[in-house]
Amino acid sequence: MYAVIETGGKQYRVSEGDVVFIEKLNAEAEQSISFDKIVAVGKDDSTEIGTPYVNGAKVSATVLKNGKAKKVVVFTYKAKKGYKRKKGHRQPYTQVRIDSIQA
Repeated sequence: MYAVIETGGKQYRVSEGDVVFIEKLNAEAEQSISFDKIVAVGKDDSTEIGTPYVNGAKVSATVLKNGKAKKVVVFTYKAKKGYKRKKGHRQPYTQVRIDSIQA
């Protein structure tokens, strides 16, 4: 069984036991959370697609940790003008483990 959840403006295909890196949530480590925006639920023999979300579907997960991804360097310059700028960015994330899918 799998589900497609929507969180942080993105969609993720998850199954029970999966560990997923998602956009940062306001939750502490070892805290239990649930996702209500379920776009689709797939079972062994059928798939249920929501309009826009599946009614009554819920995915429960546990937060493993919050962190930051590796640094991305953003370098811009203008040729022959002596202009250059270097910036860095680290995207925050939340690592979650999917515990159960209820359709």
